[in-house]
Amino acid sequence: MNLPPVERFADSKLDPPVVGFLHRSTTPPRDALVLTHGAGANCQAPHLIAVAEAFAGAGFLVLRCDLPFRQQSPQGPPPFGSAERDREGLRSAVSLVRNLVPDRVFLGGHSYGGRQATMLAASEPSLVAGLLLMSYPLHPPRKPEQLRTQHFPSLRAPALFVHGARDPFGSENEMDKALKLIPARTRLLEIDGAGHDLKTAAKQKTGDSEPLATRVIREFQEYFGKP
Repeated sequence: MNLPPVERFADSKLDPPVVGFLHRSTTPPRDALVLTHGAGANCQAPHLIAVAEAFAGAGFLVLRCDLPFRQQSPQGPPPFGSAERDREGLRSAVSLVRNLVPDRVFLGGHSYGGRQATMLAASEPSLVAGLLLMSYPLHPPRKPEQLRTQHFPSLRAPALFVHGARDPFGSENEMDKALKLIPARTRLLEIDGAGHDLKTAAKQKTGDSEPLATRVIREFQEYFGKP
């Protein structure tokens, strides 16, 4: 199978700079997705690549990008106080792809990247048409009282949450309860057998014999509509 073309991308004129990979669909794209990574990874994470390829194959322009903290250091977690600049990096990426497609722009991320996407969307309700959130870190493992939901009541963008059934950052019941705090439309897609990193699910099959990326794009298009 021929994959849609992908190219390295960097725009240092923006502040923060946007650095990553651009997946172009084989047909002129109408919608775009900005996709970013978790705290311990970068935009080369296998599950991000698989999801980006699936969306490009479905006609989206996809920008798979590194957050500013990862641009500064190739390893390690985000340093204290970096979250605001990471959100500014996502804003720059959204602004960039908005000039490349005529219709909708979506924002997505894994774990920390998804959390920053929700916080940015909560503060700027009209920024994106919707969110794709993989393994949202609802709380630290074994610390369910430390919920990361303070901004949920301000979230107006519809969101698709993709969550592993074995994710220690939040159970299905905890996620269901938390999503009720969001006034916008939400949908929870649970992946059987997957943990927080979703890597196993990305390489193997989900419970209904679909690859993870295939199931995500199918669910996304059912929820948001095709480009």
